[in-house]
Amino acid sequence: MALAWILFSIYLIGTAWLGWLGHKRTNDFSSFAIGKGDLSPFVVGVTLAASTASAATFIINPGFVYVDGLAAFMHLGISVYIGFVGMLILLSFRFRRMGEDMKALTIPDWIGKRYGSKAYSLYFACINLLAFAFIVLLVGGISIVMQKLLGVSNWTALIITLVFVTGYVLFGGTYAHVFTNMLQGFLMIGVSLLIVGYGLKLMFTPDFWNTIAQLAPEMKQAVNPKSKLYNDYFSTYVAGFFIGAALVCQPHILTKALYVKTDRAVRHYIAVFSVVFLLFCLLLAAGFWAHGIVTPEQLNDPTTGTFRQDLVMTVFLQEAFPDWVFTIISVVLLAAAMSTLDGLLVGISTITANDLVINLLERFRPGKYSSMEQMKLAFRASHLVLIILAVCTFFVSLNPPKLLGIFGQVGVYGLVLAAVPPLLMGILFKRVSMGLTWAASLLGMSLHFGLYFFGEKLFPHSGIAFANPGVTATLGLITSLLPTGLWAWWQERFFGSKT
Repeated sequence: MALAWILFSIYLIGTAWLGWLGHKRTNDFSSFAIGKGDLSPFVVGVTLAASTASAATFIINPGFVYVDGLAAFMHLGISVYIGFVGMLILLSFRFRRMGEDMKALTIPDWIGKRYGSKAYSLYFACINLLAFAFIVLLVGGISIVMQKLLGVSNWTALIITLVFVTGYVLFGGTYAHVFTNMLQGFLMIGVSLLIVGYGLKLMFTPDFWNTIAQLAPEMKQAVNPKSKLYNDYFSTYVAGFFIGAALVCQPHILTKALYVKTDRAVRHYIAVFSVVFLLFCLLLAAGFWAHGIVTPEQLNDPTTGTFRQDLVMTVFLQEAFPDWVFTIISVVLLAAAMSTLDGLLVGISTITANDLVINLLERFRPGKYSSMEQMKLAFRASHLVLIILAVCTFFVSLNPPKLLGIFGQVGVYGLVLAAVPPLLMGILFKRVSMGLTWAASLLGMSLHFGLYFFGEKLFPHSGIAFANPGVTATLGLITSLLPTGLWAWWQERFFGSKT
């Protein structure tokens, strides 16, 4: 326990110092939101990988692989990876060029300026608040590891996490996010190599394969017919690909393209990201490896006695490595979760300040504040939003949802479903109807939430895995994007590309 506190304290001090360096380079709202375009593509690539591979990848998702087997790994790991990288390549170049021309700071800001509508920007600023669900997932994952590592209560873990991460983001903004993510990213790479190396070594032992042979056959199949989440090829592969592509439209992901100044830099950071993120995705196999050394009884909650699949990664690491190695890895797992948490906090606070608060001021008090005064107000508002988010997250996380992974997915998938139609259509086509993309945004999001919460009741014999948020999100995405894309293509093909 003493070693854990020493290492964790060193991590806190190092991260705080990097946050201070970020503070020294943050002198206005623009630099707080996206920096000054002077970041290295290598730095941006590692930062993006660290931001994308969060507590879900390192802590939560291996539990799904433990429960549902190979199908869960193929969905959450490989299919999501392919869709994510493909969409990142498709969107990033034009998003950067158009964003630079429009001087956009956030995704809602980009959308509002692309379609020439403050109301559209305001709409997405409100939708962005759904990212709160993912923040709860991250904080919950951090708390799980911190309780095991430091022997503290959930209450204490929440206080440490929220005060520390909110604090360095509050002062350093994007630069603090990038600088700290570089440290966190390299720590994550080292630990990933260690865990993957152990897993590959474990697979060469006879005992491991004897244990795997005793598992139910569906655990080793490409599709798990008995799973509530991955019971066919659509839910496992198609949904994984589509939701991976949609996740690029998260507020802290696509805006990384605005951190650099050239298409060449975009190309370089995507290449770096693709390699590092693939390594992180391989960590989900730990859920499969865990069957060799972790029994289901070890995953029961000590207080309630209920099975907790969220504990798989932590218990696996405890069994696989000596205490001192487990301690080092656990500190890095905390870093992994914090690396995404700080990016989300920067994104959601910036969007709320720039696209909600400033938009409302312009709507109800037009002409009262100059552009410079608005930016100063946005800067202050972003700090206030951070504090409010921290307080709300604390109270929700005191009694976290049963499956943090599903809770986070439902909310963040709704957010990206709203953002995909205007972003994709706005980048691919020059002649796009704002009304059409707005309708597609509402339709996709409504179908996702409607099918997730009521699909089983409405279609009890369909065989569709409505319990998998990736499936409901994919159905919403296809239904909203297909007619929108065909209409935009038809308009541009027959009426020209004039906006």
